[in-house]
Amino acid sequence: MKPRKVDLFKPNVFIDEWLKELKKTFNSGMLAQAGKVQEFEQQFCRTFDYNYCVSLNSGTAALELAYHLVGIGPGDKVLTPVLTCTATNIPLVNRGAKIEFVDIDKRLTMDYEDFHRKVDSDTKAIVVVNLGGVYTDFRIFEDAKQMNIPVIIDAAQQLGVGLGGLGDYICYSFQAIKHFTTGDGGMLVVRTEKDFERAKKLRWFGIDRDRRRKMNFEFSPSDREMCMNMDEPGFKLHMNDIMATMGLVGLEHTWPSLTRRSEIADIYRKKFDGKIQCIYGGSLWLFCIMLPDRDKKMGLIKDAGIGCDLVHLRNDIFTPFGGKRQNLPNMNEIEKEYLYIPIHTKMFKTDAKYVADVVLGVIK
Repeated sequence: MKPRKVDLFKPNVFIDEWLKELKKTFNSGMLAQAGKVQEFEQQFCRTFDYNYCVSLNSGTAALELAYHLVGIGPGDKVLTPVLTCTATNIPLVNRGAKIEFVDIDKRLTMDYEDFHRKVDSDTKAIVVVNLGGVYTDFRIFEDAKQMNIPVIIDAAQQLGVGLGGLGDYICYSFQAIKHFTTGDGGMLVVRTEKDFERAKKLRWFGIDRDRRRKMNFEFSPSDREMCMNMDEPGFKLHMNDIMATMGLVGLEHTWPSLTRRSEIADIYRKKFDGKIQCIYGGSLWLFCIMLPDRDKKMGLIKDAGIGCDLVHLRNDIFTPFGGKRQNLPNMNEIEKEYLYIPIHTKMFKTDAKYVADVVLGVIK
């Protein structure tokens, strides 16, 4: 088999369309948070059937703001899956929260049985992660609603798939290698007008920019105090019009991008059927295979020019989270075998067939 190079990730870029639209934005003279930001938020709401969307400068900023809106503080118990990007949990550490890691299930998302054992009346919030775009067990949302515990969804890897009525806060990412990118950026979906208005202020120091905009940013000395005051101190988390312009272009490519990923996944599914256990679904941002003796086989796959990696590691082993493997049976077993292989819009079907054939050759 002739070797070929297939990257694990490849940014989804739309250079000509970006340049065309960015030229208009540059010529407008409005490069900060202005009309394009609002247009992007509104279009995102329409595309995925949400009511309240607040754009931000990263997916991590969306998580940070969601945790702030919930009111997570020192000593608050928060349930979160052990396998995720550390960006999910670092803001919780910085807030002094008491993180309780929940085991993962066979789809690499939060395990319902372990969740059920650990959730109680002291739980301040639940963070679920749709890792690789795979949906989290719906029973977790049902139990949380009955217990009146807010659920934050880290949907950084599920862009392109609406989540309907699931979750109280949904955090999306437009980082470089996501389904579409704004260079970096994020979106926080909230469920109430109260949270929407508060979030918009908090993303820009706590100042009400809508009020300032209505006055066309022209203030008399007496107006200035009113327009610069704040009910509570906020952050600098806002998106700008340059990012929003890129996002509006990316949104138009949502469905074709998902279609291409589905085509790649379908090739893998057919090739691996009955031979290799696969984990994928939802937005298909990642495609996982389970390989006994993974580390040795991973090296052979890379030698064939194919990008592959674990992408994320269990968080409990990192120093900020305790630095010790916890007694999480599923994670302890799965961490020896899971591996991610390429799936992105820059792949050809022949690339997917090549990847699959190399993997199958390695396991013989």
